[in-house]
Amino acid sequence: MINRRRINRSIATVQRAAAGVGHGFGLLWLRSLQLRVVVSTLVLSFVVLLIVGFLLISQIAGRLIDEKQAQAFSQLERSRNLVERVLTSTEASASTQTRLSRARALLTDQDVDGGPSVGGGAFDTVLLVPGRAGQPPVAGVGAVSEVTSQLQGMVSRGQVAYQYTTVQRGDGTVPALVVGTPVETAIPDLELYIVFPMGSEQNTIALVRSTLLVGGLVLLFLLAAIAWLVVRQVVAPLRSASQIAVRFADGRLSERMPVRGDDEFARLAVLFNDMAESLSKQITQLEEFGGLQRQFTSDVSHELRTPLTTVRMASDLLYESRDEFDPLQRRSVELMNKELDRFETLLTELLEISRHDAGQADLAAERMDMAIPIEAALATVEPLAADSGTDLVVDLPADPVFAEIDPRRIERVLRNLLANAVDHGEQRPITLTMRSDGDAVAITVRDQGIGLKPGEEKLVFNRFWRSDPSRVRRSGGTGLGLAISIEDARLHQGRLEAVGEPGVGSCFRLTLPLVRGHKLLGSPLPLNPDGSTI
Repeated sequence: MINRRRINRSIATVQRAAAGVGHGFGLLWLRSLQLRVVVSTLVLSFVVLLIVGFLLISQIAGRLIDEKQAQAFSQLERSRNLVERVLTSTEASASTQTRLSRARALLTDQDVDGGPSVGGGAFDTVLLVPGRAGQPPVAGVGAVSEVTSQLQGMVSRGQVAYQYTTVQRGDGTVPALVVGTPVETAIPDLELYIVFPMGSEQNTIALVRSTLLVGGLVLLFLLAAIAWLVVRQVVAPLRSASQIAVRFADGRLSERMPVRGDDEFARLAVLFNDMAESLSKQITQLEEFGGLQRQFTSDVSHELRTPLTTVRMASDLLYESRDEFDPLQRRSVELMNKELDRFETLLTELLEISRHDAGQADLAAERMDMAIPIEAALATVEPLAADSGTDLVVDLPADPVFAEIDPRRIERVLRNLLANAVDHGEQRPITLTMRSDGDAVAITVRDQGIGLKPGEEKLVFNRFWRSDPSRVRRSGGTGLGLAISIEDARLHQGRLEAVGEPGVGSCFRLTLPLVRGHKLLGSPLPLNPDGSTI
């Protein structure tokens, strides 16, 4: 049992190691163009060499076999004529076995048109007088056992036949070609067989195969080296361009590609440098314009503070004495006071958005119960909801959820979301839900009003954007609330998202890490709670 457990653990370790190696090679394969080209070249070259080698070996083997057959049949014809002459001239009183032995000795010792060899390969002869069906031969000399019964059957029917088989030579077996023919002599049913061992042909094919194998391996190595060098010449400029583009994207606008020669890569470098120069100028201009715009917004907001304070003091004085005026004057004073409140809010939000643009927004984070900013936002919006006849439904977890947040900013985000829901909720219930998963906290504000059209999920966070410009804001918003809210969420390293469907409603989700600085991996609440498009 212990050994089995050890084996299982060893197998699991090997599998994990193999999976790790496979994963690493997969990443390298995806990231390296040079590796893909070299490996592809090797694979294709290997397939081509395999096909060419197979064809070459097949052609060479076929030619050797055809030549061997031609030589074998030529030698068989000469040997048959010699046997017929020898057996006709020998004494008929001698035994059949003796006459066959003399004839075979002459075939072995006497040269027949140059000797008992064919193309430098030795052969052996067999003279055989077969017996009746199922009976042993009547007489026979030579290696009778090397002649198969199948070949004997074809020759006994008067055919000149051949067969490839294996014969015993030395310590092993070698392939052989056995040819046979009937012989017309005084000895009835005499058959002549010649056995041609094909060891030399086998050695020739083995030599060709090993030569092709070694040559193919050398050729594969050379092709891989050539492919690596060629691809390196192509990939090196691309890698340089990629690295320069990364540095350029990181803000190092002075980075440029080196221009060498006048080829395609040189022209690419020139075009890249021209594009980088143009982008650098445009980015610099945009930064200067943005800085001027931010400075203008900040200056205007600050400069308006003093006259606004004076106007506010006069307005408050008139507003406190409004009961002494006639109805028309009293209404004018109330409208002026309301619009001054909105104007003050607009100035405050302009200053806030300018601080975000300048990167000077501070986060006064502290660990607290998330219910505190939620209750503060609800307390601010409840009068507005009551005036519009909108019910606020709050769904909070039973246990408190603590997070490191800036309560002022989170309360402002939730206040903006709730006020926006009241403005667009068509007096239908608004649901605020909060959940936490131990890593993050999510708050959704969902209404059942006019909803959002496709593509408006991103536009809704633009400054001064309105889906319906003719729609009246009950909350007296300035058009900057959601733009500031998404910046406050990003300042917390969180996310603010929206989704909606026309006529169904919209849902806004704020997701924040419980601990400041932690990266968000998900959200405890879905953006579309009921599985619909919102």
